Amino acid sequence: MSRQQRQALDELLRHGPLDLGGDVAEARAVFHGMMTSLPLPPDVTTGESELGGVPVVTVETPDTDPERVLLYLHGGAYAIGSAADAAGLAGDVSRRTGARAVCVDYRLAPEHPYPAALDDALAVYRALLDEGVPSSAVAFVGESAGGGLAVATLVAARDAGLPQPASTALFSPWTDLTVSGDSAVTKAAVDPALTPAGLRDRARDYLRDTDPTTPYASPVHADLTGLAPLLVQAGSHEILLDDAVRLAARAAAHDVRVELQVWPEVPHVFQAFAALLDEGDTALRDAAAFIRGHWDAPGEKPERSESAG
Repeated sequence: MSRQQRQALDELLRHGPLDLGGDVAEARAVFHGMMTSLPLPPDVTTGESELGGVPVVTVETPDTDPERVLLYLHGGAYAIGSAADAAGLAGDVSRRTGARAVCVDYRLAPEHPYPAALDDALAVYRALLDEGVPSSAVAFVGESAGGGLAVATLVAARDAGLPQPASTALFSPWTDLTVSGDSAVTKAAVDPALTPAGLRDRARDYLRDTDPTTPYASPVHADLTGLAPLLVQAGSHEILLDDAVRLAARAAAHDVRVELQVWPEVPHVFQAFAALLDEGDTALRDAAAFIRGHWDAPGEKPERSESAG
C-alpha cells in the first residue's frame, strides 16, 4: 500500500471545493461536478426507470447476471448526491460482483425530510420482490448516508415482514445522526472531507423535529436482530469511524453475522478512489467477495421468497 497515494488523496480532498454543510444548492452542484468529472468506462451502461414509483438508475457491465441485483444507496448526507452521481462507484461494484446495480434516487432533504429517503428505499426493495426477484439474489450496498439508510431499510423490511436480502456491504456508513461518536472529535484533524458541524447541519435538514436517536434514522440505536449479514468498511482517518465500529458491535450483540474492516490512514468512502488508491481497490475486492459469497452457488437458481408480495 502506498503512503504517497494516501497523502495525495488527502491533499486532494482537503483542498477540494465541497462544503458539505454549506448552501444546499451550491453543494449539490459542486458534488455533481466532482462525481461526474471522470466519464464512466465505455463498457458501463446506465438506464433510467422507476421502481415502486421511485426513480432509479440501473448500472450494468458486460458480464452482468440479470438474476443478481445490487440495491445501491448513494451518499451525500441525505441532502446532496443522486443515483446518477453514484454510477461510477456502483458500476465498479457491479463489475466486480457480476450483478446489475439499481441505484435509488431517493428524495433529498431539506425539501423531503425523514422518512422520505427510507420510504423510497423500502419501496424499491419491495418492488424488486414484487417483480419476482428473489431476496436471496439481492445485496444492499450503501455509502456514507446511504450506508446508514441501507441498515435502516433492512430494519424496516424486517419490521414489515419482508425477507432480508442475501447480504449488505457498507462503505463508511453514517449510522448515528447525533454525531456523538468519539471519533467526531478525535479524528476531526485527520479527516480531510467531513466536519462534525457540516454533518450536524445536514442532520437537522433531514430530521427536522424527529429525535436523532430514532432507530430508522440512526440505526446504531436500532434492534438489529435478524438482519442480513453485514460487511462494514471504514477508514481510520474519518470522523465517522465510530459509526462503523459501534454499528458492527451492535450487530454482533444482536447475533448478526458481521465483518468489520478498518483501513489505516484512509478517508471517508475511500473505495470511490480505487483507481488512485491501492486500499480502495483491495477493499472493493473484499466487498465483492463478501457479496458473492452470500449468494447461491454458481449454477443454482435462487429460490423465490413466499414473502415477496
